[in-house]
Amino acid sequence: MYSPTHTNNAGVIKTEQVDVKKMWDDALVAIELSITPANFKTWFKDTHIVSLEGGTVTLGTPSVFVKDWLADKYQLMILKVLRELTPHVRSIEYAVVQKNSKRQDKQQTVNASLPLEEYYINKNDNLNPKYTFETFVIGPFNALAHTAAKTVAEKPGVTYNPLFIYGKTGHGKTHLIQAVGNRLKKNGKKVFYVTSERFAVDYFNSLQSGTANNFKDKYRQYDILIMDDIQFLANKEKTQEELFHLFNAMHDNNKQIVFSSDIHPSLLSGLEERLQSRFAQGMIVDIPAPDLESREAILRAKSAQNSIVLEDDVVTHLATTIEGNIRELEGALNSIMCQSQLLGRTLNIDEVKQIIKNNTRPRKTLAVSDVVDKVARYFDIEPATIYEKTRKKEVVKPRQLIMYILREDFQVSYPSIGQKMGGRDHTTVIHSCEKVKNDMKNSPELEEEIAQIRLLLK
Repeated sequence: MYSPTHTNNAGVIKTEQVDVKKMWDDALVAIELSITPANFKTWFKDTHIVSLEGGTVTLGTPSVFVKDWLADKYQLMILKVLRELTPHVRSIEYAVVQKNSKRQDKQQTVNASLPLEEYYINKNDNLNPKYTFETFVIGPFNALAHTAAKTVAEKPGVTYNPLFIYGKTGHGKTHLIQAVGNRLKKNGKKVFYVTSERFAVDYFNSLQSGTANNFKDKYRQYDILIMDDIQFLANKEKTQEELFHLFNAMHDNNKQIVFSSDIHPSLLSGLEERLQSRFAQGMIVDIPAPDLESREAILRAKSAQNSIVLEDDVVTHLATTIEGNIRELEGALNSIMCQSQLLGRTLNIDEVKQIIKNNTRPRKTLAVSDVVDKVARYFDIEPATIYEKTRKKEVVKPRQLIMYILREDFQVSYPSIGQKMGGRDHTTVIHSCEKVKNDMKNSPELEEEIAQIRLLLK
């Protein structure tokens, strides 16, 4: 554990001498275990800590391109790792550090907050200027969410208040909700974007320092509040209570509120019912995984934005190989761009396949017990009851849905499902699967339940 700062009797924070090289070396060990070897080599090579002052780490990078990528894609991970090494770290800034060809130890540091201003997150509102409606690629999978977001940007506080967008990681939620903020900011509104985790930390700090009223005043001053990843407030009762009062104060004054989460708000365990009720007042819309056509469109749009040439067979291969996550598509695209720049030419399909092979993590498989646990959690019953010889209605339905999902989504054989579900005969499994299929034809509610369970399993 590092201790880079201390506070004197006057309450002034002073910087101590810290071995930042060792600190970053230790951080790199943790980072390397969290990402693919190819990504680690591409984005973290030749990085180092330039300085550590007042809780702010300045991270040196070899180019603007690497700096932007780290800030955009790895910021939270880097900050988490550094905070585990020393809790005094509060923020990260980036600087492009170029090494002199004659003396490798001579460095020229570029202040990350001065040049290329349009690439940097505004510290006053936390908005990333790159996230706009103009750069958002629309497809069948996200068209409804895009329409809802644009409606809010045109009529804030009037239509769809609050707006709640949910979907799995990498589907474009943050881009879309920040696009709302950037559009309204451009129109003169006072906007603030914050993660729920940051909101909780701010609230806790205000209680510790006796400045709770300042906290309330800070958040109530905005015309638009955008809160990302609301699921992290689960079981934080005091913070939820504060959010509830903030919500009411803003809503009563026709101030727009936008939320995001990885699942539907009604499925967020540990979230107060009164908050869930407030979320349901406005518009709740999901962004599912992009379909093949949309993935191809995203690749073409992103490559055009970055002036990358992709052959048709490369686009098809990438869209087919990388399913469901836009961030993975962008990561592959950036790796291709980086390699293309190094070679000074367009890559062929074989070279792209090798890059994807090196950058794609093997997909994790779920154990039957994982499916049972998640379905049981969805229906609020004990997982152990699923295996019991009981015909209770509250158990039979979840059990049948588990059998159906194991068969349809994971291609587990009927006999194997029967064996794993308490030693049942395979004919019982077949009957259960067929019943669920038939019931779905006449029950939109059942279809929605299965869709939500599948989201939990992803």
